[in-house]
Amino acid sequence: MPQTLPQALDSAVVRSWCSLALEALGREREEIDAINVYPVADGDTGTNLYLTVESASQAVEAVFAAIAAPDFADTVRAMAHGALLGARGNSGTILSQLLRGMSEVLAEGRDGHHLARALRRASVSAREAVAHPVEGTILTVAAAAASAAAGGATDGAGGVTDGAGGSGDVATVARAAYAGARAALEATPAQLAVLKRAGVVDAGGRGLVTMLGALVEAVCGEAPVRAPRTPRASPVPSAEPCSDAGPAYEVIYLLEADDAAVARLRDRLDGLGDSLVVVGGDGLWNVHVHVDDAGAAVEAGVEAGRPHRIRITHFGTEAAPEERAGRAVVAVLPGEGLARLCADAGATTVLTRPGEPPASGELVDAIRRAHAREVVLLPNDAALRHTAAAAAEQARAEGIRVALVPTRAAVQGIAALAVHEPDRRFDEDVVAMTAAAGATRYGELAVAEHQSFTSAGVCQAGDVLGLIDGDVAVIGHDVATIAETVLDRMLSAGGELVTLVLADDAPDTLADRLETHVRETHLAVDTVTYPGGPQAPLLLIGVE
Repeated sequence: MPQTLPQALDSAVVRSWCSLALEALGREREEIDAINVYPVADGDTGTNLYLTVESASQAVEAVFAAIAAPDFADTVRAMAHGALLGARGNSGTILSQLLRGMSEVLAEGRDGHHLARALRRASVSAREAVAHPVEGTILTVAAAAASAAAGGATDGAGGVTDGAGGSGDVATVARAAYAGARAALEATPAQLAVLKRAGVVDAGGRGLVTMLGALVEAVCGEAPVRAPRTPRASPVPSAEPCSDAGPAYEVIYLLEADDAAVARLRDRLDGLGDSLVVVGGDGLWNVHVHVDDAGAAVEAGVEAGRPHRIRITHFGTEAAPEERAGRAVVAVLPGEGLARLCADAGATTVLTRPGEPPASGELVDAIRRAHAREVVLLPNDAALRHTAAAAAEQARAEGIRVALVPTRAAVQGIAALAVHEPDRRFDEDVVAMTAAAGATRYGELAVAEHQSFTSAGVCQAGDVLGLIDGDVAVIGHDVATIAETVLDRMLSAGGELVTLVLADDAPDTLADRLETHVRETHLAVDTVTYPGGPQAPLLLIGVE
């Protein structure tokens, strides 16, 4: 019996598309990296596309975790927003704008006609985001996919109507877009001389074809016939302008700014370098540019608004394997103060912000930055367990020995780092760090954002929550009182050392009051206090 294909997209299809695309890009990442010769032959296009889609997929999964049957418009917007937050590299940034363009149309309708219009909007908006569009790139492939999809929508115009004024068969449109993109991809060497010299197709375009193939599989239930394997790039001559004569740095950052400020920023950055792509909207943008003066590019962002998650990469500065150090620690931390503290202790740090957990790719990057043969990874968050495990596996595949210590809070990470001794055997060091983390109970103070049912009862928005080992233990209104209650409960089973980490917005007298409380109430217990910095949790407590 022939399979009945859907006439319209839904949230489950979008979720499946993200998952299948991530899986496919994971398989093809190295192949795509190997053919990356434009705009810079730095061999990371496949990796950047994977990390961008990983962020989009995580955003969609978060929507499903919050609501069992999420609204379709919310799902596609989450996909686009996640891609914007996690966009990496030139092609990843363009891909995020393609997904944003699609989401703007798909939020209005879900049938084949709207899918074709979405692909057209995606192509146009991505091209507008690039300061100087070049043919033979992902932009060309996106335009061809949109044109082919428009033909598919016409061919399928006899389909059902979704109530939004559109009609058509999404399977026909998706297949047409994929076929059009594949054909355009094969033609890219004739459009871009550097591709022809290297004997490869465009890497970003190849990634987009993979994305559209995943869309066909999500809609139709079976993957399209894959294109033949693309040969690896030939060595590019040393005189090749795209690899040696271009700017020295890639600068990427998220930017909170209004449209007028972003328009001025585009002009400023266009004069500083090349490969300029600015994507996003509604006050949040992702900025990508290649420049020789990275500081000037960041300064331009500061003048335009509030840049954050700034990434600066110097092309061609990977350390050779023989230059690797013996052992390093990589720690994920929820505040700049803690990050500085652990960095001073020798750790390579990954800074997180509320609502922005790191993707596995960011952890892999940190492991690579550590330039060590052996790495101890401290996720410092129970929710990052699977993400950290995936990062560790990827790093191991690259020849790095990685041990994951399952720290569930930053104070456990501090305890583990305190006993780290790089001169002893790796296994012994990991055992000691794991034991120190496991012997540390952890607590936290937070402010409830909305009414909710907790293990300690119902809380209202604005209530102060005292958590012990991840569970709400006490609810109240006064920060200091709740903190003392949490401390007393944690110390009721004994303890020798209390660690307090306070955010910048914690009450000024809180640290002194808690230190005094411990000193007067719990004999022979020492207290150490650290600044958490801005955006850190209100108060973190560790008891060893």
